[in-house]
Amino acid sequence: MSDQTVIVRKMLPASCEEVYDAWLDPEGMSQWMCPGPVTGAEVTLEPHVGGHLRVVMNAPNAQFVNTGEFRVLERPSMLKFTWNASRMGNVETLVTVELFPRGGDCELVLTHERVPQSHPTGELQQGWGHILEKLGNHLVRLAQESR
Repeated sequence: MSDQTVIVRKMLPASCEEVYDAWLDPEGMSQWMCPGPVTGAEVTLEPHVGGHLRVVMNAPNAQFVNTGEFRVLERPSMLKFTWNASRMGNVETLVTVELFPRGGDCELVLTHERVPQSHPTGELQQGWGHILEKLGNHLVRLAQESR
């Protein structure tokens, strides 16, 4: 087991409840769980502790399969799930998403633990950064549509 860890922080223009719910919405997630060259994702979720998740990321010349299991679901403050990524040799890693209210916004802290030594953490940091940026844009669109 590796001790490499990546931490990414992002302020999001939504309540923690809205951010939490976005992580359990497969239709919405298929639009924002798209790092780098990924153009879309096929997302299947069983949103309960012990439930499985599967995120197939589609890029122009590649497909990345990610699977896992929900370990903690505490609305609106925390999600924790295993993450087995084809790009990391399907080694089981652990992702924790913590949500903190900051006025009307939400601070998201994503911690990705047990990252294999062979996987560049900078690449992972950038990938999660892209994903969280797209999540923020998705939340803005949702807010505009509900007006």
